[in-house]
Amino acid sequence: MAKSQQTYNKKEIEKKRLKKRQDKLAKKEDRKSNTGGGFDSMIAYVDEYGRITDTPPDPTKKKKVIDADSIEIGVSKRVNEEVNPFRKGKVSFFDTSKGYGFILDTDNQEKYFVHVSGLIDEIGENDKVSFELEQGQKGLNAVRVKKV
Repeated sequence: MAKSQQTYNKKEIEKKRLKKRQDKLAKKEDRKSNTGGGFDSMIAYVDEYGRITDTPPDPTKKKKVIDADSIEIGVSKRVNEEVNPFRKGKVSFFDTSKGYGFILDTDNQEKYFVHVSGLIDEIGENDKVSFELEQGQKGLNAVRVKKV
């Protein structure tokens, strides 16, 4: 006689698969029968502080009026302030191979970017220089840099 094609392991796997399918159908039927309050139970409200609640807002409470134009989204704009264009400083770093560096202003101790295209005289580190400031893509840049 020929042996059955299904082994014991295959039969157990098939039983587990059928049981899983029956459990899934039973859960589905349970969900359908116990829907609760329906749509009303699913609604959520946002209170005046931005928190999510399940109670509707009180219509007798006075609403705060907010001017939409006064709301700023993002970084506040920088005000272009008048800057004395002639400055004195000291070269804190300059890489001649890459063609850029930084100048430390003697007045306010701020560092300004300088590019080789903004140089009048050749400069090196620790040189005292005079320069002007111009607005660049990422802030103020030193231009027209001369050795003092």
